Amino acid sequence: MRGAGEILVVSCYELGRQPVAAASAIAALERAGFAPAAQDVSIDKLSPQALSRARLVLISVPMHTALQLGVRVAAKAREAGARVAFFGLYAALNAAHLRERHGDFAAGENTADLVELARALEDGRAPAVSEDNKRDVAVPSRGALPVLDRYAKLVWNGEEHLVASVEASRGCKHLCRHCPIVPVYRGRFVAVPRKTVLADVAQQIAAGARHVNFGDPDFLNGPTHALRIARELHERWPRTSFDATIKIEHLLQHRALLPELARCGMIFVTSAVESLSDRVLGALRKGHVAADVPLALAAVREAGTELRPTLLPFTPWAVLEDLPALFDFAIEHDLVGAIDPVQYTLRLLLPPGSLLLEDAGPWLREFDADAFTWRWEHEDPRVDALWRESVEAVRNGAGFDELRALADHALRRPLAKRVGRSRRSVPRLTEPWFC
Repeated sequence: MRGAGEILVVSCYELGRQPVAAASAIAALERAGFAPAAQDVSIDKLSPQALSRARLVLISVPMHTALQLGVRVAAKAREAGARVAFFGLYAALNAAHLRERHGDFAAGENTADLVELARALEDGRAPAVSEDNKRDVAVPSRGALPVLDRYAKLVWNGEEHLVASVEASRGCKHLCRHCPIVPVYRGRFVAVPRKTVLADVAQQIAAGARHVNFGDPDFLNGPTHALRIARELHERWPRTSFDATIKIEHLLQHRALLPELARCGMIFVTSAVESLSDRVLGALRKGHVAADVPLALAAVREAGTELRPTLLPFTPWAVLEDLPALFDFAIEHDLVGAIDPVQYTLRLLLPPGSLLLEDAGPWLREFDADAFTWRWEHEDPRVDALWRESVEAVRNGAGFDELRALADHALRRPLAKRVGRSRRSVPRLTEPWFC
C-alpha cells in the first residue's frame, strides 16, 4: 500500500479550481508515509495506467456535480480490481447508498479517516471508527495536480490572472434548510490554522497565482480569523487580490469590516441571494429578507468592492412572478454583468438528510438513487416548464436577454428591449459558481 501510486486520489470537480480537498488528502497520506498518485478528471481523462497500479482509489466528492462524475470513476476503478472509497461532503450525505452500490467505503472531510483506511487495508483489518474530531493541519500537497494555468482564471479589466484556491474554514454555523453542509456539520464550523492557509497561498503564488479564491462556505463565520488572514495576505503579497463567499446576513452584520477587507485586496464577494421572495427566503431559513439585498449591495459597493449574487430561482415555493423579478432587479442595480447566466436556471437539490425533507409538502416525489437527490415537482407546471426551457437555452449559449425573454414570455409580459452593456468592469472567475 505504500508503493508509489498504490493509492490513487481522484478529484472530480471543484468549480474549476485546483482542488483543495484532493490536495489535503494527498498531504495527509504523505505525512503518514504513503506515496499517493493524483488525477483530476475535470482536467484529464482517467488514466488506465494509474488505475492498474492502484490498490485503493480515493474519490473526492465535495459537491453534487463531483459525485455524479465520481461514480463513473468508481465503476472503472472496481473493474480494475481496486478498492474504492468516496470522501467529502457529498460522500458523507450519501454514505449508505455509496457503500451499497458504488464503493467499499465512504468518509467525510476529515483526512484522518483516509489515513486510517489506508492503514487498515495495509494491515488486513477493518478501519476503526473515528472518534477524534481533530483534523490534519498539513499544508495541502499540490505537486501531483495539474498546474494552475489549466484551471479557472480571474478576468478583470481585460486581463487574466492565475487563481489560488484555499479554505480558511470548513462547515458553517448557520442552518439554512436547503444547504447540504447542514446535515453534516449541524451548525458547526472548523477554522483552518492561519499558518496552514497562508502556507498554501504561498505555494500557489510561487506557482504563478495572483488572485486567491477562498472556498469557505462563509468567510465571515469566524470574522476575527478571516480578518487576520486577509491582513497577513495583504502584508505579504500586497498586489494579490482575493474573493470570498459571505452571507447577505453577514455582509450587514459585519459591514464595518468590509472597507478593510477591500483594502486588503477583496475585489468581489459571492453571496447567496437565492431569491427576492420573502416567502421563498422564509422557507429556506436564509437569515435575510428581500429588502436586505439592496442594503448589502450598497454596503459592499461603498466599501470599494463588488457583489456577485448567486440565485436559486426554482424552488417549490417560487411563483412564476418571482422569476422575471430577478432580471428586473439585476437591471435596476447594474448587476447584469455580475450574475452568470447559469444562475437563472438553478433548481433546488434535495440530498439525503436535507432539513427540507422534515416538513415537505405535496410537491415531494421519490428519491432518485442515480441522481443522488429527492425529486420534486412544482404545483404550477409553468414554473417547471420555464426551468426546462432555461436550462436548454443556457446549454445553447443563451445570455441575460434570452433568458429574460423566456421568463417574460412565460408570464405573458411584453418582451423588453435588450439591455445595454454596462461600462463597469466586474471581476469574475472563468468558471461560474454553482453546486
